[in-house]
Amino acid sequence: MDNINYAEVNARTIDAWVKDGWMWGQPISHEAFVAAQSGDYIVKLTPTKPVPKSWLGDLKGEKILGLACGGGQQMPLFSAVGAECTVLDYSEKQLETERMVAQREGYRIHIVRADMSRPMPFDDDSFDLIFHPVSNCYVEHVQPIWNECYRVLRKGGRLLSGLDIGINYLFDAEERTLLNTLPFNPLKNEEHLRQMQESNSGIQFSHTIEEQINGQLEAGFTLTNLYDDTNGFGNLHEHNVASYVATRCVK
Repeated sequence: MDNINYAEVNARTIDAWVKDGWMWGQPISHEAFVAAQSGDYIVKLTPTKPVPKSWLGDLKGEKILGLACGGGQQMPLFSAVGAECTVLDYSEKQLETERMVAQREGYRIHIVRADMSRPMPFDDDSFDLIFHPVSNCYVEHVQPIWNECYRVLRKGGRLLSGLDIGINYLFDAEERTLLNTLPFNPLKNEEHLRQMQESNSGIQFSHTIEEQINGQLEAGFTLTNLYDDTNGFGNLHEHNVASYVATRCVK
């Protein structure tokens, strides 16, 4: 199973989700873009809770990297308030949507198709802010991502991340029966791979809070804020079980 090119599997899977109307692949409307130009906007790192505006600060003139952040949802809003945006994603369809919104609204965006688990094609100290919604669940090892984020951020730059903390991978599809032990890794567990294939979920991996937040600290970041969030629907959500953490770190 180690010979599976899971990045390509995930790119094809997400492309198909976008075609089918995946909620995280639906671009913002023109009206939302216009409202954002007046400062009226929200962005999310996790399923339900908006990112506090204090986490973002004044974005006018800032250089922002949307990391695994295609889909025409966040980058258009940051562009509307005057930021200079770059988006890196491995899904062609997500990037097509970014391009479409930029052309529709008449702003420039640097679009990069790349695998975030590999070294990023950017110079040191390139960005003021990295916006990284929940997505590292599609990558087996997260530490290289945090190391690269630290490298490409300038001193004082912020890393805003949405983190799946692994709870979702414990349960069956109805979220009522404990089904798996952690870590969840389809490259090393045939049953995990079978579940991913049957549910058309690509290749996903569980990561612990220790692995992710301590990984940010080991990369050199200072953690300044965090909050948790639920799935937004389903049995775990109904029982107010937090499945995600959003973090704000500073270089």
